[in-house]
Amino acid sequence: MNAIASPNLAQVLDHPGIWRRSADRQPRVRALSTGWTSLDAKLPGGGWPQGALSEILFEHDGLGELDLVMPALAALTQEHRRVIFVAPPYLPYAPALAAAGVDLRFLHEIHAGSTEAAWSMEQCLRSGCCGAVVGWLPDIDYRSLRRLQLAAETGDACAMIFRPATHAEQNSPAALRLKVSNSDEATYVDVLKSRGLLTTTAPLLRMRA
Repeated sequence: MNAIASPNLAQVLDHPGIWRRSADRQPRVRALSTGWTSLDAKLPGGGWPQGALSEILFEHDGLGELDLVMPALAALTQEHRRVIFVAPPYLPYAPALAAAGVDLRFLHEIHAGSTEAAWSMEQCLRSGCCGAVVGWLPDIDYRSLRRLQLAAETGDACAMIFRPATHAEQNSPAALRLKVSNSDEATYVDVLKSRGLLTTTAPLLRMRA
C-alpha cells in the first residue's frame, strides 16, 4: 500500500480558507468604493463590503450621513443596478440626488412601518436584483440585524442601515460599523468595526467642514 503524502504545515497555512493574524496577509474583502479616498484607504478592500451589512451610526440628523453613502449609490445606478431606500424618515429630494450623480431610474423607495421595514429590506437583499439596499431602522434588534447580514450574503448586495449613535456600544453582526459625529463645526467618521481590519484605532476621518 502506498503511503499517503501529508501536507506540511506551510502548505496548510497557505490554504485560502485559513486565516492568519498577520499585518501583511489580511483576509480578502470584496468592496465597493465609498467615493471618499481617505475612508477607502482605511477599509479592507477599499470600500463598502459587498455581500455584507454596514451600519452608519449618527449622533443626530443633518451631519451628512447620507452624503457618506451617496457616491457609492450613484456609481451603482450609473451601472444600471437597483438601489432601494427602505423607510427613509424624510422624503428623498430628487433634484439633489440627481445632482449627486444618482440615475433616478434605478432608485426605488419603500414606505414601511417599523415592524415591516426590516422584513422589506431582507426580501430586497435576498432577491439578488439589487446593488444596494439602504434602510433607516433605529430600533432593529440583533436577530434582525443577523438576518440582514445573511440576506446580503445570499443576494450579494450591499446592505446599509442608519441607526442612532446610542447603539454604538451594542453588539452587532455587521461587517462594517461607522460612526458619524460633529466636532468643532466639522463632520468626522470613525471606524468602529471592520471585518478584516486588525485594528480600529485609526484617527477620525474628516468628511467636511
